[in-house]
Amino acid sequence: MKAIHMIAFILLVIGGINWGLVGAFDYNLVGKIFGDGSSISTVIYVLVGLSAIFEVVTHKGNCRRCGSGAAPAAM
Repeated sequence: MKAIHMIAFILLVIGGINWGLVGAFDYNLVGKIFGDGSSISTVIYVLVGLSAIFEVVTHKGNCRRCGSGAAPAAM
């Protein structure tokens, strides 16, 4: 399960960086690398979306702060 979590996390980071670039500079890095509207770009977007759903569903079990029932540590 940890491997799936790490893959999902990496895909979410890639998606987050791409959305940040799109929002700030109107630059789609995934589209530039793999081609706008290409099959590979579509697969990457779908995997990022599935990763987000996976992380939302499994977050409480994976998160040390949410899963333990303990009070959050001071930041």
